[in-house]
Amino acid sequence: MLYQSDWKVFNRTGIGHLISISGLHITMVAGLFAGLVYWLWRRSFFTRAQLPLLLPAQKAAAVAGALMAFIYVALAGFGVPAQRTLYMLMVIAAAMWLGRLTSVSHVLCLALGIVIVLDPWAVLWPGFWLSFGAVAIILFAGVGRVQYVQQHGLKRRWSEVWREAWRAASHTQYVVTVGLVPLTLLLFGQISLISPVANAIAIPLVSFVVTPLALAGSLAPAPIAGWLLQLAHACIASLATCLEYLSKLSYSVWTTPIPAAWMFVLAMLGTLWLLAPRGWPSRWLGALCWLPLLCNLPSHPQEGDMTITAFDVGQGMALLVETSGHRLLYDTGPFYSPESDGGNRVILPYLDARGIGKLDAVVISHNDNDHSGGALSVFQHVKVGWVTSSLAPESAIVAAAPNHRRCEAGQAWDWDGIHFEMLQPAAPSYDSQKWKPNARSCMLKITQDRHSILLPGDIEAIQEQELLYSSADKLPATVLLAPHHGSGTSSTAPFLQAVHPQLALFQVGYRNRFHHPKLEVFERYADFGIKRLRTDESGAITLQFGTDLEFSEYRSEHARYWYHR
Repeated sequence: MLYQSDWKVFNRTGIGHLISISGLHITMVAGLFAGLVYWLWRRSFFTRAQLPLLLPAQKAAAVAGALMAFIYVALAGFGVPAQRTLYMLMVIAAAMWLGRLTSVSHVLCLALGIVIVLDPWAVLWPGFWLSFGAVAIILFAGVGRVQYVQQHGLKRRWSEVWREAWRAASHTQYVVTVGLVPLTLLLFGQISLISPVANAIAIPLVSFVVTPLALAGSLAPAPIAGWLLQLAHACIASLATCLEYLSKLSYSVWTTPIPAAWMFVLAMLGTLWLLAPRGWPSRWLGALCWLPLLCNLPSHPQEGDMTITAFDVGQGMALLVETSGHRLLYDTGPFYSPESDGGNRVILPYLDARGIGKLDAVVISHNDNDHSGGALSVFQHVKVGWVTSSLAPESAIVAAAPNHRRCEAGQAWDWDGIHFEMLQPAAPSYDSQKWKPNARSCMLKITQDRHSILLPGDIEAIQEQELLYSSADKLPATVLLAPHHGSGTSSTAPFLQAVHPQLALFQVGYRNRFHHPKLEVFERYADFGIKRLRTDESGAITLQFGTDLEFSEYRSEHARYWYHR
């Protein structure tokens, strides 16, 4: 069973394609079976049936290879890369059966067309673009090379043939590594720098040792099957140890923000120029088209401005606050399962897409699962300057947090002209046992010149009333994050009158079991003339604090026909 940490190693070393399902494996299995059928058919399965007179051995082998490929892909789950290989093999088998063999590029285009017709949604998967893109770039860069080897290979000694085969394999690895860089950065915002080394070790081992041993172990009788499978396991275990060492190297992965469309197009044109067939003039000039892609840096708000992104983490809370030189994460989203949470499913992919590798601070309002569930994932994958929370000292999150401090009312600091102040909880509340974690939520107010935002966590009516007595002058804000997701125990009328926001954010999950926000509370905001935005309807919400307050909704800017309006 593969865990999240295993896939992290595979992705950082660039060998995920081998672990899931590889087109090379499908082709190898189909080829071996087709070769076996071809050999047996020519000998009529050692009978006197004279089968080649009824059907040529080549056609029988083509059908057998295509059938075996279909069975193998069906067992593998029909992933897009596996589909691509299957349909290419079927097109080749059909062409051989009909006596209409064509060029490889035609086969690739037919396979692509079949995938899109049978599964139009496949275009939304990165594997679709990477799979077909890899084959296309190999065909593009290999023009003239295959024909040369075919024409001259048989006239050489075996040492020269092997040397030419090694050069061809090295060239193919170079082409795939370089050719997929723009597409990989567009899809993932990172590339594995040690992928060529890892693949040079893993591809021969997995393809020519582990896969044959596993297949043989599946068919062989006991106890031979056990020995074969144990040997395959030992090979994989050794490979995993080597890959884990490579993945921990500081330079194993290079990250950058997701490039703009023009950067990607320019880099792709440069890649085609760089990998053009022999005879193309000044191919090295193509590398210059990569400069905008390689110099792409994370964006920041202008001096004195502020950007806040309210993530769509489901029923939970998580916001990223950005100034011109600092970043703060308020809450980390919910815990979904032992393998997934708001941190590794939403926050970290967003940070990776932006090329953000460091957070100056993290505020965890309180210990509830929907606010602190993604904290450990964030701490494991992003550098964090300091953490403040209301969590108990014995909490696992506090133990893992770098430079942890307890949040208390009165704490304040300034970043790049933006003022941050903690309004809640009061220090004596930590000595009382009567309060739930909600009551100790770290309530943060952020003020930017003309505008401000209030982040109250999950405070309830009692805390709202206490704030009206102790800090009423500090409550007014342009934007209010609805306390406790708009529950029926918060957002009292006096509190909303004191804050008097123009805009309210509700971070809630679609059809959540708590029925947040409560209808009467949601309507209460409307009665006060407050504009309301919900993450379950808008997706992620981005606020731009500058001379004016502007906001954008992800689902409006990236509209899809399946978004119901």
